[in-house]
Amino acid sequence: MKRLFINHVDLSKVDTLIYHLPDGPTFSVEMNGFDGSIDFDMEFGDICDTSDIDGVLHFFPRGNA
Repeated sequence: MKRLFINHVDLSKVDTLIYHLPDGPTFSVEMNGFDGSIDFDMEFGDICDTSDIDGVLHFFPRGNA
């Protein structure tokens, strides 16, 4: 199934990526030096972008959102 609407994420303001794993644990990644190497268009899930406020991007994979 092809997604018709793709959410492009501007990673230039993101300092920390928090990946919310199933059953509650989180995985945190400092974005220093990644330079846009993460492609969210290939992932299935929801994104909560609070990078304008605190520099954090939350990713909730499908089934955990």
